[in-house]
Amino acid sequence: QVQLVESGGGLVQPGGSLRLSCVASGSILSINNRGWYRQAPGKQRELVARISSGGRPNYADSVKGRFTISRDNARNTVYLQLNSLSPEDTAVYYCNDNIVARGAVLSRNYWGQGTQVTVSS
Repeated sequence: QVQLVESGGGLVQPGGSLRLSCVASGSILSINNRGWYRQAPGKQRELVARISSGGRPNYADSVKGRFTISRDNARNTVYLQLNSLSPEDTAVYYCNDNIVARGAVLSRNYWGQGTQVTVSS
């Protein structure tokens, strides 16, 4: 069984910063791509950033230059550094990993439960 647990969300003022973390645990053989998505009220879930197994990042245009994704493979953790936050960044942020579980033939995508980020003065 595989679990993803996010943390680090909260209330922050415009222009502020947060660091989100997502720890993968359980019967994991390997973790491929790792990503962060977000869903604002009344909107569809959207990709924010993704990082490959080799550490290559990709970002949505709306967060380029402000957010940074990184991963610590030894800790099975992926991070999202959020800088220069604006109210438009308010959303629930979800971790999404492509994982090969022990005993599995194929990889599959797993989701965390989400962490709320609220940007408001």
